[in-house]
Amino acid sequence: MPAGFQQLGGETLTGTFVLSVFTAVLGSLEFGYNIGVINAPQKIIEADYNATWVHRYGEPIPTGTLTSLWSLSVAIFSIGGMLSSFCVGFISEWLGRRKAMLINNMFAFIGGSLMGLSKLCRSFEMLILGRFIIGIYCGLSSGLTPMYVGEIAPTSLRGALGTLHQLAIVTGILIAQVLGLESLLGVEDLWPVLLGIAIVPAVFQMALLPFCPESPRFLYIVRCQEHQAKRGLRRLTGRQEVGSMLAEMKEEKRKMDMERKVSILELFRSPLYRQPIIISILLQLSQQLSGVNAIFYYSTSIFMKAGVQSPVYATIGAGVVNCAFTVVSLFLIERMGRRTLHMLGLGGMCICAIVMTTALALLDSVPWMSYISMLSIFGFVAFFEIGPGPIPWFYVAELFSQGPRPAAMAVAGFSNWTANFIIGMCFQYVADLCGPYVFLIFAALLLFFLIFTFFRVPETRGKTFDQIAANFDQHSTTGMMDMDMDMDLDKPSTELDYLGEESIN
Repeated sequence: MPAGFQQLGGETLTGTFVLSVFTAVLGSLEFGYNIGVINAPQKIIEADYNATWVHRYGEPIPTGTLTSLWSLSVAIFSIGGMLSSFCVGFISEWLGRRKAMLINNMFAFIGGSLMGLSKLCRSFEMLILGRFIIGIYCGLSSGLTPMYVGEIAPTSLRGALGTLHQLAIVTGILIAQVLGLESLLGVEDLWPVLLGIAIVPAVFQMALLPFCPESPRFLYIVRCQEHQAKRGLRRLTGRQEVGSMLAEMKEEKRKMDMERKVSILELFRSPLYRQPIIISILLQLSQQLSGVNAIFYYSTSIFMKAGVQSPVYATIGAGVVNCAFTVVSLFLIERMGRRTLHMLGLGGMCICAIVMTTALALLDSVPWMSYISMLSIFGFVAFFEIGPGPIPWFYVAELFSQGPRPAAMAVAGFSNWTANFIIGMCFQYVADLCGPYVFLIFAALLLFFLIFTFFRVPETRGKTFDQIAANFDQHSTTGMMDMDMDMDLDKPSTELDYLGEESIN
């Protein structure tokens, strides 16, 4: 086999293709790093906020003001992500996938620089503004990365390669947790370096993106640049003959040209798109409302109750489990399918949440229950990364054809970031109110998402974008023509039979 080529799942992968996927997921790595980096140095940064306040006003910062400033420092990241994720569709169509990722790195560079220089300039406003700007970067990246990878990936590897987005996120979180240790950068003098390191993945991505081709699907279907699309396909596949792949794009473009341009409102108004967008939104909600962020928030105190001498290392252990089972998902997703893994993950998390609630409720009277709590945490995280962690990020890219995909990505990303913000702002209040029984709320939500996935979410493994879209087209047409007719189990055009066939596959 020629140098620079390798086999994966029966597909020949070129060096250009591997470089393109690696470069794209650097944005996901940065996303994860900025999720995890702010937690470890919290007390040190709060002390610096107080020192800045004393320097300005000659008195210690009021407790309420400090709490508000810190909450803003954490939550404004999600606000930036919410706003920018809603613009993914417009920006990706205007600039193209590759150029949008390239320009997006400016936000990472500006945000990282502001955070890294905030202590030197004695300005907590710089840190807060930097968190907001880096949130803008991450909001765009959360849509652009799976969109680009999904469009350049072969159909047979689309799921496995889409999982790399989530793997890079959890790897970034783990790197942030490790670097935030007091023995490394989590100290008074070095925490600005810890926050400023966020510019490193951006610098690498900016350096590598010029060597990556633009998405051939975008070039051909959106820009009508057939010659450039062919050249991109040849670079990505290593083949001179790319007629079959171009024919698939031509068919998708032909059908797209028959439709008028799809806006965000049209996604909800049109019967053709309504069901896919509802599925996409609820899959995103199933990730954020699963309670996994709450688990990481609560894990340190549980580990302390279990008698672990260094609970921070146990939390890092949970991060290692996070990464390990994301890799497991990568190898399973093309064998078991997206729908099956998502249901397995939701069901496992639901059971772990119930076991954790029981263990926490009995913790005072039965001390060894703390170890059951620890196992529940690791199990919860493992099941999350098998299903709800990676799958929603790229499912939306498979449910929509080229035309509505950018708008759908924007809506799904906005839903994810909004749910993330709600959990971040409300969990502590709900936990104080409900105590250990707070996880029963997540168990109920997980059960709801499991039932919804079973009845409404189709399997997309091994199907082209056109085949997936055609199914919803067929279903919506059938539903409009015969809304009152009883379901005929002998006809494969009904949704029930479609889901049943996909389960068998």
